[in-house]
Amino acid sequence: MTVEITCDNVSVKLGDFLAVSDLTCVIPASSFCVIYGPNGAGKSTFLKLLQGVMPCSAGSVLLNKQEPNKFPAKDIAIVPQIKNFDRQFPARAIDLVATGLNRRWPWLLSTNAKQKCMQALEDVGIAELAERSLGKLSGGELQRVYVARLMARQASLVLLDEPATGMDVAAEKDLHRLLENYQAQTQATILMISHDWDTAQHHASHVLLLNHSMRWFGVTEDGPNEEAMRNTFGHVGHHHPIQHGVHDESCTHD
Repeated sequence: MTVEITCDNVSVKLGDFLAVSDLTCVIPASSFCVIYGPNGAGKSTFLKLLQGVMPCSAGSVLLNKQEPNKFPAKDIAIVPQIKNFDRQFPARAIDLVATGLNRRWPWLLSTNAKQKCMQALEDVGIAELAERSLGKLSGGELQRVYVARLMARQASLVLLDEPATGMDVAAEKDLHRLLENYQAQTQATILMISHDWDTAQHHASHVLLLNHSMRWFGVTEDGPNEEAMRNTFGHVGHHHPIQHGVHDESCTHD
């Protein structure tokens, strides 16, 4: 199954704060869309809308013409920031992969489930780490486990919230390679929040510039131009994140 995302005049109000406003776009099925913008711009809020865990205050979001909370949960996979994962949780790599099949932590794996999980771990090159505890995995290894999880699940919609945070350059490149291979095999739609402009340029088919409202959306090779970047970030200069793929850690996250 392929997934098209339709946003029609979407707004989200959190108390008195307007996190997202007037967002209208159609993200094509089987696209790789990077969501790019400053901290606190509503990017993570947008992913929560797609998960169906947060409602729109106005407008609508549809996944293949269905509301997100009515879309099959088994067809959506979430890849979080590894820095937010509790490494002390008493589980093995294969257990985390298995949650992609059952959407819960497994007490006991059936032979069939174990075979699927082992195949997914082998596909990402870490079958030998199946029994290793999550707390002993490196950042790159943990992200490979998450990719194995979505492979076992065969998700049609993949949502990633800054997945490369805390990873070295080699591990980040490896993550992107695995995602591209998965998309080529499944035609999944992938949305990734990123602060690294190089990620958008080299990996994304589409870019969504977001700073509470949509500042630009389109095919990566068509833009965005300097005006769109200025509207998103306020300025575009030599030390701006668009040039170096960095961000101000003093800002508040979504």
